[in-house]
Amino acid sequence: MGAGLLAKASLALPRPSPTPRPVPGLTAGDAALLRFAAAAELLEADFWIQYNELGGVQDDEVPGGSGNEAYTDALEVIEDEMQDYIHDNTDDEITHHTFLNAYLVSKRAVPANLDQFRTLMGSTAKGVNEDLIGHRLTNLTQLTVDTSWWTRYRDDSHNPDLDPNHVFPQAVPTLGVNQHTAIPRTDDDTKDPNFLQAIANTAAFHFPTIEQGGNSLYPSMALRATNVEVLRILLSIGPTETMHFQTWSDVAGNAPPLTAVDPVTGVPVTFPDLEVEDELFDKALIMPEPCPFLNPRLPIVSIIRPTKTEGVAMGVVQFLTDMGLFIGQPAAFFDYMQQLATDADNATRGCSS
Repeated sequence: MGAGLLAKASLALPRPSPTPRPVPGLTAGDAALLRFAAAAELLEADFWIQYNELGGVQDDEVPGGSGNEAYTDALEVIEDEMQDYIHDNTDDEITHHTFLNAYLVSKRAVPANLDQFRTLMGSTAKGVNEDLIGHRLTNLTQLTVDTSWWTRYRDDSHNPDLDPNHVFPQAVPTLGVNQHTAIPRTDDDTKDPNFLQAIANTAAFHFPTIEQGGNSLYPSMALRATNVEVLRILLSIGPTETMHFQTWSDVAGNAPPLTAVDPVTGVPVTFPDLEVEDELFDKALIMPEPCPFLNPRLPIVSIIRPTKTEGVAMGVVQFLTDMGLFIGQPAAFFDYMQQLATDADNATRGCSS
């Protein structure tokens, strides 16, 4: 993005100061950590709502949308309880950002606010909430999905915190290049059953790809928290992301092997059969394999990885940007997210209050 464009961007919403001031009951750093987490959860809730409208359960907890039968059927080829899982994950993320922002307000701190950036088109296929067409925060139709987490959690010899230059193989290499849609963009995308299954398979791998990010984000940020209550918040929400990741990493392995070509973009995708004997790829091995931790001279141990705290918030923004989740957002959006990330990464653990 151009520096000139960023300089001209103005936001009509409260923004964190480049040098945040303490607020009653919270250090500036603690407020920044929770504000970044709230923004991340707002983004996460936005795309889970899109998934739920088309392939989840629409009810009082997660209203909006009416479901897309063909897409739902394709998702249920992968997991017959997919509708319930999508609904419950969506509900969880909504409660996360609602609580985090309410807590910030209760401490007279500035909450995260992304409302002015709800401008992306999203799907127009049957089943979406028509009132939200053109009012999305995230783009699920041009994704580049990094599936290296699949082998990272099966590798007993490498930890990205200790060996940041190690390249973990991709479970689905073709998802890691070009752009792929994880939801039907229009009703035309539901006409070819093979391509529609490829869309559902893409969603099935996108789910754990996102959740493994939260799986690492919360413990990494907790290392910077000062206030014990803030630490409790981060350590209480974080494990729910781990539960999501565990569920979706199991589900993704059931995606049926296939090759398809996007009729709009011409981009091919191939989903391999992951029922294999290779321990780096075997879909049955969903528990975190022990790996080196802290010091390679210590015994290997089963852990969440990575959890190194330096630059974690900015790393999340970059990860989601590289994924294509923000394609179509203006420079001001990236300016705002980068400021939130900078403030969170500048938080320094102090004496507990």
